[in-house]
Amino acid sequence: MKKGKIFYEILLFIVALFYLSPIYIMLVNSFKNRAELYENVLAWPSNFSFEYYMAAIEKMNFFKAFGNSLYITVLSVIFIVILSSMTAWMLARTNNLLSKIIFMTFIATMLIPFQTIMMPLMQEMNWIMKTTGIPMLNTRGGLIFMNIGFNTSMAVFLYHGFIKSIPLSLEEAAMIDGATKFGIFWRIIFPMLKPITVTVMILNVISIWNDYLLPSLTLTDKDLRTIPLSTFYFFGEFTIQWNQAMAGLVLTIIPVVIFYVFAQKYILKGIADGAIK
Repeated sequence: MKKGKIFYEILLFIVALFYLSPIYIMLVNSFKNRAELYENVLAWPSNFSFEYYMAAIEKMNFFKAFGNSLYITVLSVIFIVILSSMTAWMLARTNNLLSKIIFMTFIATMLIPFQTIMMPLMQEMNWIMKTTGIPMLNTRGGLIFMNIGFNTSMAVFLYHGFIKSIPLSLEEAAMIDGATKFGIFWRIIFPMLKPITVTVMILNVISIWNDYLLPSLTLTDKDLRTIPLSTFYFFGEFTIQWNQAMAGLVLTIIPVVIFYVFAQKYILKGIADGAIK
């Protein structure tokens, strides 16, 4: 029994190394010069110098791009959490045909690949902009609006399952005490949604922060580019600055890794409670 346990631990360690190998390659090559990089991508650099990180920060206009990504991600996640939690609560507590149809519509939209609707979406946003005068393209607000639309379905699905596990008697008792629906949700229900809320935040932060395709279609102004878009500068038509590109990618993932480390204890409980119950 003990030998079998040791075998599985070794196997798990090997699998972990396999999955972490791209991060290792990216990290060590961010410190190498061109000669070292092309000589052996797996070897350690001869000198751990941060010159390529400084060059990457300057070329990416990192702090501007970081501010754009932070602004878009934070506001998108806040609206997704608020709107999807309220929607899921109403759908979970309303037992009629219409609520079931609406919920199944949310589920169905999760199956639609973004690539199939991205061009009609851009045409629709352009039509809205010309008809109403509301700037939907090449604005951070327009991108936030689209992020909310594309990420709400998964959030509603997770919240809906979690809310089903909350006893209805708590809301009935609060209603007897004179609480309004608004008060019941924000004072009783929403605080109990903390595990699934953190899960929704983690999934959406990772998705929105790392998204390249939707911002590339929406944002054309250089001053509005997010961090994934700013990494495009390292990949020229004839040359690729791999060491600076690797340094830029390391800078890109650091904020998400830090956020995940502090919030990871909630994600397994939240997914299990939200998707199974």
